[in-house]
Amino acid sequence: MSEKRTDARNVRAGNRTVRISRPEKLLFPDDGISKWDLVDYYRSVSRRIIPQLRGRPLMMERHPDGIGGTPLMQKNAPDHFPDWVRRAVLPKEGGKVTHVVCDDTATLLYLADQACVTPHRWLSRADRPDHPDRLVIDLDPPSPEESGSEKSGSESSSEKSGSESGFESGFESGFEEVRWAARRCCALLGELGLPGLLMTTGSRGLHVIVPLDRRADFDTVRSFAHEAAGLLAARHPDRLTTEPRKASRRGRLYLDVQRNGYAQTAVTPYAVRARPGAPVATPIDARELDDPELRSDRWTLRTVGERLADDPWARTDTRGRSLRAPRERLRRLAEDEAG
Repeated sequence: MSEKRTDARNVRAGNRTVRISRPEKLLFPDDGISKWDLVDYYRSVSRRIIPQLRGRPLMMERHPDGIGGTPLMQKNAPDHFPDWVRRAVLPKEGGKVTHVVCDDTATLLYLADQACVTPHRWLSRADRPDHPDRLVIDLDPPSPEESGSEKSGSESSSEKSGSESGFESGFESGFEEVRWAARRCCALLGELGLPGLLMTTGSRGLHVIVPLDRRADFDTVRSFAHEAAGLLAARHPDRLTTEPRKASRRGRLYLDVQRNGYAQTAVTPYAVRARPGAPVATPIDARELDDPELRSDRWTLRTVGERLADDPWARTDTRGRSLRAPRERLRRLAEDEAG
């Protein structure tokens, strides 16, 4: 990262010059992180983040008053955005939405100037909005209100054995439980012939991401995700659940597949989160799940630079996969294990 500059007003990106207004404005006041720091960060990671954004409609999470103010979760591109910022007009129930599509560094820096701290991307691209090329499983640690004061009898049994997890204490809380669940998700995906890309969210947990070939529509992808999550929860009923109601989870980790729908979004890899310290959603290698120091906010705007020399996902086959054969494998597995 370059040093913060309070006198900067223009930044060059490709063949465009983007004007940065009030670059000294603090967006993360407690951390001393200014708008210019945000712009400088996104410029430094543009070669990583632009391929993750290109062609996708966005929801902009804007913080014009800093992260302590009221955020603007904005889908429509404002009229004052310059005409070189690409738009995609897509249908919604009862109307349409004009989304921003970030295809280049200039657009990314312009959004940062608009105090867009976090770009949230669709799981499909604008040219085929009903056919996703990403499936996302969201793994967050159970919140305190989701955890009961006592474990059930079956949980106690799991705690005694502890064999499937490899942990001395079996049932673990917090982020250790997220790491455990991520291993199980990746293992099931491997059984189904699918890769699982891992990413810290910079918020509370991890995302497991499956690249798809865009042949299946959202209904098919969502159904597959629900069935896969159901099988995983059936294998580990003491620790995992697909129960959407918090009161019914009883301290188990929720396998959240609700993002797999039309117009739903997920945080973009390498995006900054509007949280203290400016944590960054960061791709990781599966081997890093064994690192006891791994947390959802492990890397920040100021420290993620150490990751940019090596792309963990480059070591994985990220080509989009068909769900046809995995759906049949999943059906057979579910039948075998139910019988």
